[in-house]
Amino acid sequence: MKRRKNGTYSTKTGGSSKFRRRVFYIDRAFPLLGHIAFGIIDRGTNLLQVRPSSLCPLSCIFCSVDAGPLSRTRAVEYMVNIEHLAEWFRQIVEYKGEKVQAHIDAAGDPLTHPKIVGLVEKLRKIKATSVISMETHGLLLSTSLADKLDDAGLDRLNLSIDALDLSLAKRLAGANYYNIMRVVEVAKYIASSLKMDLLIAPVWVPGLNDEEIPRIIEFALEIGAGKHWPPLGIQKYEAHKYGRKPEGVKPMRWSEFYRKLEIWEQEYGVKLILKPEDFGIRKAKRVPCPFKKGETLRVRVVGPGWLKNEWLAVARNRVVSVVGVEGPPPVGRGIRVEIISVKDGIYLGAPL
Repeated sequence: MKRRKNGTYSTKTGGSSKFRRRVFYIDRAFPLLGHIAFGIIDRGTNLLQVRPSSLCPLSCIFCSVDAGPLSRTRAVEYMVNIEHLAEWFRQIVEYKGEKVQAHIDAAGDPLTHPKIVGLVEKLRKIKATSVISMETHGLLLSTSLADKLDDAGLDRLNLSIDALDLSLAKRLAGANYYNIMRVVEVAKYIASSLKMDLLIAPVWVPGLNDEEIPRIIEFALEIGAGKHWPPLGIQKYEAHKYGRKPEGVKPMRWSEFYRKLEIWEQEYGVKLILKPEDFGIRKAKRVPCPFKKGETLRVRVVGPGWLKNEWLAVARNRVVSVVGVEGPPPVGRGIRVEIISVKDGIYLGAPL
């Protein structure tokens, strides 16, 4: 199995290496269903999550997946061959038998993939692709890249802006090199000059950016975001098992969150409580799951796991994360595991 391109990724700030983490390249030898950090995720709707890269240049202090240079849980990062990714998307769409949306997201930031424009182009050429959207925090975004993504056929960019205050934006991003003013200028350019739509998607972290959310609502409306879809998608901070938990921050209750959104809806005259139907998302045939929880089977180890104490394995044309292991992965070796989770087509196995 060729691994010509696997290597080490460095994030540099101020001319010095901030961190070094190995990047494992996912080529045509790997299935692209079954993992949370790369490939395609089918949650039983007409929208497929397309994940080309797990890398992220930021270390947001509220990140639900502990992404970026300051990650304490990740062992490697993944990057996917875009031809391989587009082909798997095409095959899954054919199975679903209807028009499907491609949402390019990541357990990181999809703009870290050097061929991200090429991926949009390839997805656009698939006739059954109805909408292509992408999410990013915008550090790697520029007007030039926005032009290329627009020309390639990107329909909507979900841009995460969590604060307009320069100092607070840096703090929330966990990166002194994050310049929110630059991101704001690109956002204005997209809203005023390009065909693609723009959705501003802040994460509301109670106690930290409460006063920024109304400012962000006003900003989105002022620049003309949301030409075809809602202009804003305010997200509620949640504390996740492997995510970062800002000191002193307690997630608010959903009832409190929605009550405040209702008040802002009335104040600003904009829809903030969103439903899947607002984006044309509906239930659709799901790709079959080849495993059952509690089943034991033999898998073949093919590479390092995404998180520490994990290995990457394959079985039945799916990826399985083998958890609770130690040491370097015995690549090429078959081991027996018990399938312990199959939720949303993400497969976890424990060694026997």
